[in-house]
Amino acid sequence: MLLSFVYLAFTALLRLLAAGRRDPFAREVELLALRHELAVLRRQAPGLRLRPADRAFLAALARLLPPDRRRGLLVTPQTLLRWHRELVRRKWAQPPRGRGRPPLEKHVRHLVLRFARENPRWGYPRIAGELLKLGIRVSPSSVRRILLAAGLEPAPRRIGPSWSQFIRQQAASIIACDFFTVETLSLRRYYVLFFIELESRRVHIAGCTTNPTGAWVTQQARNLSLTGLLEQRRFLIRDRDSKFSGAFDEVFRSEGITVIQTPVRAPKANAHAERFVRTIRNECLDWLLVIGRRHLEHTLRAFIAHYNAQRPHRGLQLRTPVTITRPPLANAEQIQRTDLLGGLIHEYSATAA
Repeated sequence: MLLSFVYLAFTALLRLLAAGRRDPFAREVELLALRHELAVLRRQAPGLRLRPADRAFLAALARLLPPDRRRGLLVTPQTLLRWHRELVRRKWAQPPRGRGRPPLEKHVRHLVLRFARENPRWGYPRIAGELLKLGIRVSPSSVRRILLAAGLEPAPRRIGPSWSQFIRQQAASIIACDFFTVETLSLRRYYVLFFIELESRRVHIAGCTTNPTGAWVTQQARNLSLTGLLEQRRFLIRDRDSKFSGAFDEVFRSEGITVIQTPVRAPKANAHAERFVRTIRNECLDWLLVIGRRHLEHTLRAFIAHYNAQRPHRGLQLRTPVTITRPPLANAEQIQRTDLLGGLIHEYSATAA
């Protein structure tokens, strides 16, 4: 603005020096023509806007003119006075400052959230004290504001695991069981009993039969107890199928396992087992024609071995239920493919260099 004002003043001074050498009558005629042009421009542009430098230049020249000669200007005397008041106010105005306290730095907020998550029993003053030990001065109210903005509640409510952590911890002691059916080529129906470990998603096929009586199911439970799978298990989830008799439950109670029955018509209560049934159907059984029992058992063994050792699981962060030490991959040429069930399932592994 200052440079613009100086430039306008300099050009106006040159015009005055050049006009002083002209004839007075010609100068008056020129002023009359300029005033008429100004009136025409004012009619065409009623909302004319002036830059701050233009305002300052016109205000300075207006002070040199007598009062009767100021009527031909673009603005009224009241406007000139208002401009002058604005200049005075800007001169004495203080530079704007932000409201309230300055915001905390990003690394300080990260430290507050880290201390709160790693130490759920620490309150606001304790976190502020720990930061003070590190040379960072933060008030407890600022700690509270940061934690609430991140969705972390006060210390007493942060104690204990979250729901996902609680379910993951309890899953280590829970197994589930269920049936699924397979129709053979001759339309003969087989019932397959399986057990699944909720923590590792590892599946165990107990057996398959065309007549799943209570005695047969109980015998499969006894066979399962001999494998050591029931050690350190606390709960068994099953539905209310009549094939699970009282003798079946007694086998697990003798091992110190509590049998939990799902509500009526609530398959989501046994979601892990239901998800496995959908997986084995979509990836295997729906794409094969099962000839008989031996063919079905062979198919189940091949798929379960693939499911437990090779298939990644979303619930395990894309890991497999059975952890296998695999050689490091050097290049793409070391990848080997293994076909299962006639090429229905492909397994990929890295060969040793």
